[in-house]
Amino acid sequence: MTHPLIQLIAGPTASGKSRLALETAERTGAVILNADSQQLYADLRILSARPTAEDEARAEHRLYGIADAADAWSVGRWSRAVMPVLTELAAEGRPALLVGGTGLYFNALTRGLADIPDIPDSVRDEIGALYDSAGEGSVRRRLVEADPESEAAIAPGDRQRLIRALAVLTVTGQPLSVWRADTRPVLAEGSWQAVVVEPPRDRLYAACDARVDTMVEQGALDEVRALVARRLDPTLPAMKAVGVRDFAAHLRGEVSLNDAVTAVQQATRNYAKRQLTWFRNQTPDWPRHPGFT
Repeated sequence: MTHPLIQLIAGPTASGKSRLALETAERTGAVILNADSQQLYADLRILSARPTAEDEARAEHRLYGIADAADAWSVGRWSRAVMPVLTELAAEGRPALLVGGTGLYFNALTRGLADIPDIPDSVRDEIGALYDSAGEGSVRRRLVEADPESEAAIAPGDRQRLIRALAVLTVTGQPLSVWRADTRPVLAEGSWQAVVVEPPRDRLYAACDARVDTMVEQGALDEVRALVARRLDPTLPAMKAVGVRDFAAHLRGEVSLNDAVTAVQQATRNYAKRQLTWFRNQTPDWPRHPGFT
């Protein structure tokens, strides 16, 4: 796929990616496309720090808040959603600006992603029931017989990835490792430019703490209350978003609001640290932007 101008803005949470994207979009007329796995979900506007209505009025944003929390989006599904948008913008001669903190999304864009067919929910549910009744070991034994490479790469207790690997094998007859070996990037070589927003760590952590305070002021507790009331599967990506567990514990009366905020701030800093490490390891040749003072 070719495009007159595709820019990628990556980086950890609270680093200033969205501000840089918005300023760039206003200057260039680019359309901002979401490349963050949590900002996909309509139920997580506050907790995922999605662009505000004011931001969306300043520049066109797409692929934000398009998924329901009950729906588990994968990197493959996001890739299939972003491709037609990029094609449309290319046909119109409009620049595209992809911004987010999900490293695997940027990997799919620039390095490739296996084109794995959609897996029916019924198959996932059947394997999930096996996991819950017979235990993780039973699922692992089935997987290791045909796909030892994938099984070895899945950490103990990672229910979602284990179920997915066995489901892919069940539906397609091919191991997940074979699918992944046949990858192709979403973006054509030479069609994109990239930058990682990487502020000094002390400034980043301070921004993480301030963001959590702002979320509480904006109504994060109400957002979590509404999400918990839906009684969704706790293994869904939206239910594992930073802040859901700790604020839910406060709403149940298990911890004080101050303790919940402190825990969410720590979890946010930890998440930002993991993102920093990922981008340093995976995109060492991408230019760096220091963020904003």
